[in-house]
Amino acid sequence: MKIAIVGCGAMGSVYAGLFASAGHEVWAIDRWVEHIDAMKKNGLRLEGKSGDRTVKVYATTDAREAGPCDLVVLATKAMHVAPAAESVKALLGKDTPVLSIQNGLGGPDTAAEILGRGRVMVGVVGGFGASMKGPGHAHHNGMELVRLGEFGGPITPRLKKVEDVWRGSGFTVKLFDDIDQLVWEKLICNCAYSGPCALADGPIRQVMEDPDLSKVSAACATEGYAVAMTKGVKLGFTDPVAYVRDFGSKIPNARPSVLLDLMARRLSEIDVINGSIPRVGKQLGVPALVNETVTALVKAKERALGCK
Repeated sequence: MKIAIVGCGAMGSVYAGLFASAGHEVWAIDRWVEHIDAMKKNGLRLEGKSGDRTVKVYATTDAREAGPCDLVVLATKAMHVAPAAESVKALLGKDTPVLSIQNGLGGPDTAAEILGRGRVMVGVVGGFGASMKGPGHAHHNGMELVRLGEFGGPITPRLKKVEDVWRGSGFTVKLFDDIDQLVWEKLICNCAYSGPCALADGPIRQVMEDPDLSKVSAACATEGYAVAMTKGVKLGFTDPVAYVRDFGSKIPNARPSVLLDLMARRLSEIDVINGSIPRVGKQLGVPALVNETVTALVKAKERALGCK
């Protein structure tokens, strides 16, 4: 299969590396010129939980160079989905699905507004703890679960075909009829660690082991759970604190993307992760003061660091 990864950062590189290793023709598309040049020259190196491999991918900054593909994975950060979705149009054949995978809330909705709901699938990936070691070189701490669903509803034959591609490349995959469940189960884990780890300047382990930070993390998860329940989301657990601690225990050394962004002096996705809980909560009459405070502190830290 010919697969394009649009937004080939840390997680995108994990997808690209394992798809290519499974024999697919992979196009890695990203704005990071040094990363693209390194992949062209030396291939893409992926190490960590899945092993250590260097694979050939087709790397470019211009989606038009790739041409129509069989599957497009839109793996940019949430704030970059709109321009990326416009560029994706050059990759689309008549029936090419676009799998939109972002942290937090809103990414797939933005993609669907531009590409059409019938074109877009939703993905949520958790428990990988991916990071870039340098241009052309990615690492991941875990390999937990890839959740997939159709934007508009039930599991379809085309979704099962996409599942086969992921599963055949070494990923653990679960299909969902309900994309709200798919998104919120991951969001609750994200809000438990994204903001707190960014404030602590440390990995998930540090938040889990610190007596005060662990309380903040638990409160973030509990608020997220309360908002989801009020919204009517059907979740696969009833104890959010136990759920997020189990999630964190599998990748204790991982640094969430919000922390990695701050370390690189980049603006983070905190508004669509911890910030989404009070935003949705306000619409439902459910307070989320801990997530609101954590979001404000992370944004203040971004300003202090001069993040752009």
